[in-house]
Amino acid sequence: MEAAKVIAGLTRIVRDVGLAEDFAQEALLAALRQWPQSGVPANPGAWLMTSAKRRAIDHFRYNARAGRRNQEIGRELQELEQTPPDFAAAIDDHIGDDLLRLIFIACHPVLSSEARAALTLRVVAGLTTEEIARAFLVPEPTIAQRIVRAKRILARKQIPFEVPRGIEMVTRLASVLGVIYLIFNEGYSATAGDNLIRTSLCEEALRLGRILAELAPREPEVHGLVALMEIQASRSRARVSSTGEPILLLDQNRALWDQLLIRRGLAALDRAEKLSMVKGSYRLQAEIAACHARVLKPEDTDWARIVALYGALAILAPSPIVELNRAVAVSMLSGPAAALALLDPLLADPQMQSYHLLPSVRGDLLTRLGRHSEACAEFERAACLTRNLREQNLLRQRAQENAQKAQQQPQN
Repeated sequence: MEAAKVIAGLTRIVRDVGLAEDFAQEALLAALRQWPQSGVPANPGAWLMTSAKRRAIDHFRYNARAGRRNQEIGRELQELEQTPPDFAAAIDDHIGDDLLRLIFIACHPVLSSEARAALTLRVVAGLTTEEIARAFLVPEPTIAQRIVRAKRILARKQIPFEVPRGIEMVTRLASVLGVIYLIFNEGYSATAGDNLIRTSLCEEALRLGRILAELAPREPEVHGLVALMEIQASRSRARVSSTGEPILLLDQNRALWDQLLIRRGLAALDRAEKLSMVKGSYRLQAEIAACHARVLKPEDTDWARIVALYGALAILAPSPIVELNRAVAVSMLSGPAAALALLDPLLADPQMQSYHLLPSVRGDLLTRLGRHSEACAEFERAACLTRNLREQNLLRQRAQENAQKAQQQPQN
C-alpha cells in the first residue's frame, strides 16, 4: 500500500526510478524482518521512507563509482541524516506531487506502450513481475526485461522528475491516460487466454485513474477516462455467463450492472463537464457508455444520440475502430443494411486485417439480413483471428447457427 509513495519520494531525491525501487524494496524487507517482533509502527509509510533514505545514504556514501552528481545527492541525503528522524514528517507534503511525477515518468513517451504499461503496473500499482506476466499472458522474463530496459532508458535519457507543463503536459497526459486505458482494456476484454475478463487489471486501471483524478483534479479528460472505466466496469458481472461465456451488451441482465460504479462514473462525467465545455475523446466515450447505463431496458437506448457522439468522436479522433463502433450504432438506428455499407471501406484498411471484431460485426449484420452463408464465413474468420478461447467458442457457435439456417433456406 505504501510502496508507490515511498518509491515516488525516493525518486525525487535520487532521480533514478530503478534505484528508488531498489531502496524501497530493501526497506520493505527490513520491515518484514523487524515488524513481527517490534509490531507495526503507528506510521508505517514514514518508517519505510526513513529506512529507505538510510539505505540510499549508505549506497551513495560507499559507491566507488560515485561521480559529482552522486556526491551532490549524497550531500543532500547527509543533511537529512544529520537531523533526528522525524517519522511523522518522513512522508511530507510533497507526496501527492511525487506520486504524480512518478506516474508521468513511468508513462513517458520515450518508452514503448508495452514498457509503459509494465513499468506503471510495477512501480505505481505495485504488481509483481509474475503478476504482470500472468495478466498479459507473456513469459515472466519478457516482462522483467521490459521493466529493466525501461528503467535504463529513463536513466540514460535523464528524464527529469517533474510534472510537465504547457504543450508537453498535454502530450504526456495523453500518454498517461493511454497507458491506463490500455491496462483497463486488456482486463475488460482479454486479447488471449481462457477468460474474457481479467478483473485484477480492470481494478488496477481504475485505481490508477482514481489516484490521477485526485492528483490532477483540474484535468477534464482525466475525469472523462475515470467515468468511462467506472461505467464499463459496472457491466462486468453481466458480461459473462455462469460458465464464463461472453454475453453481448443487448442480451445482458441489467439488474446485474453495478449501480455504485455507474453512480461513480456519472459523477466523474459531471466533474469533467463542469471543468470544460470542450469534449475530449475519453469524455465522448464516457457519454456513449452513459447512454447505456442510464436506461433499464435496451429498447429505451437513445441510439440517435449515440450515433451523434460517435460522429463527434470520429472527427476528434478518427480511427477505423471508431468507424466500426459507429456502424454498430447506425445498425440499431437505421438498420443493418446502412451499417454494412459503412463497413465496406474498412475491409481494405491494413489496421483491420487482423482485427477479429470487424468480421464479427459483419457476421452479425449479415445474420440480421438473412444472409446466413456469408454470415457463417465471417464468424469463422473472426474465430480464427481472436486468441481468446471464450470468444472463439462464441463465434464458432454463431457460425454453426448460421450454417444450419443457410441449409434450411430455399436454394435460388
